[in-house]
Amino acid sequence: MKPLTNVLLSNILVRLLSFCVLVFLARFAYVVTVKGQSCDSIDFCFSSVFQDLMTEGVLSTNSSSLCIETLAAEEVIALRGIGVVKSIGISSKKLSSEGVRYGKSLNQPFKNLTFDFEFSSTSGLDQTLNPVQFALEVSRTLKPGGFFVVHTKSVNDEYSLRSLLELFDTFTLIKLREMDGLDSLPVREIILRKENVTLLKIKTANKCSVPSYKQELIRKAEPLIKQEPLKSWITLKRNIKNVKYLSTMVDISFKNRYVYIDVGARSYGSSIGSWFKKQYPKQEKPFEIYAVEADSAFYDEYKTKKGVKLLPYAAWIRNETLFFEISRDPSRKNEERGRGMGRIQAVQSSSNFMGDLNKIHGFDFAMWLKNTVVEKDYVVVKMDVEGTEFHLIPRLIESGAICLIDEIFLECHYNRWQKCCPGKRSPKYQKTYAQCLELFTSLRKHGVLVHQWW
Repeated sequence: MKPLTNVLLSNILVRLLSFCVLVFLARFAYVVTVKGQSCDSIDFCFSSVFQDLMTEGVLSTNSSSLCIETLAAEEVIALRGIGVVKSIGISSKKLSSEGVRYGKSLNQPFKNLTFDFEFSSTSGLDQTLNPVQFALEVSRTLKPGGFFVVHTKSVNDEYSLRSLLELFDTFTLIKLREMDGLDSLPVREIILRKENVTLLKIKTANKCSVPSYKQELIRKAEPLIKQEPLKSWITLKRNIKNVKYLSTMVDISFKNRYVYIDVGARSYGSSIGSWFKKQYPKQEKPFEIYAVEADSAFYDEYKTKKGVKLLPYAAWIRNETLFFEISRDPSRKNEERGRGMGRIQAVQSSSNFMGDLNKIHGFDFAMWLKNTVVEKDYVVVKMDVEGTEFHLIPRLIESGAICLIDEIFLECHYNRWQKCCPGKRSPKYQKTYAQCLELFTSLRKHGVLVHQWW
């Protein structure tokens, strides 16, 4: 019986050991399918990827190669294993692995035009907090005609692909293909070639290009309310539940900055604190916030709000002194209690106004926008300017500044039906709902994702 017991114990131990080995291998396996082949280890996986690149002429044994933000030198080992001996990696974490030196992707420790080939896995470009600087460093150290290959999980749509390509404005897209990652999330391989000069974008005057992917995003957006609502204050508030935010449809990772501009911000709690901070889907990105507000009654509040830059002016079509009228609730006994009740009325040029009361500074909002943000930024605008949208929007379109806005939430002011008096319209505004609808339609035709606001 003893020998039989020993045999059984031995079999159990062997099976247990085998199981532990399998678990260990599964834990560290990086399974990626490339052209129908499965990689069973990290080294083999990268070897397969690099061998394919060799076959396509992207990489050769003579290539001076850099692997950016390597986690454990796997890429360098794989490159050297297939004969690319002039390979080195950099990592912001100090590694003891041969062939890897300490260095930051945003400040590569190499001279200009050093490499023929650079590679970034999903631990590189995907993880950086400054994709623009990352791209600049790749462009600086890569030779003209050299290749940059990036693996990314963040390119899931045409918008994010275009955002990535805009970072590399001296590169040409050679190939894009998809691989299956261990966590079932697709990994996309993007192959770029550096050119000798910056690629010129064809742009007609101040007109925005409206590529097909922008048109598709607008088609996916909530439809505009074409029929004038009888109770607009109810219909438009309900409509906000149907809004399809741009950041819920696309990945916004490959942007330079993230900017929110509240034009006609009123108090902090009016929309910045109550809506944008709490409800707008930001994909965990740090947004710079600008509050454009001409009513001095709100200025003290913004002094205590960190992270919000107050522009104490009225958004207008040029720089000039303006006047405005504020309607306050007469039941309020003082200015402080009445805060939030008054609204800036349609702004007019002071040249037709002889008095000195209620004068404010207006600034050319379109020019300010062009001087503040660039196309590589992600820009969201909310505009509630009591009728001056019929001046500001055409100015934004004519100047080309509208091309810089990714998404806009616009309240259009028209002669609505009054709550108090059935069958009577408000005399406050002269524009009609049809004119508002035309304004929204025009913006969408220019490739801007605009939403009807209340």
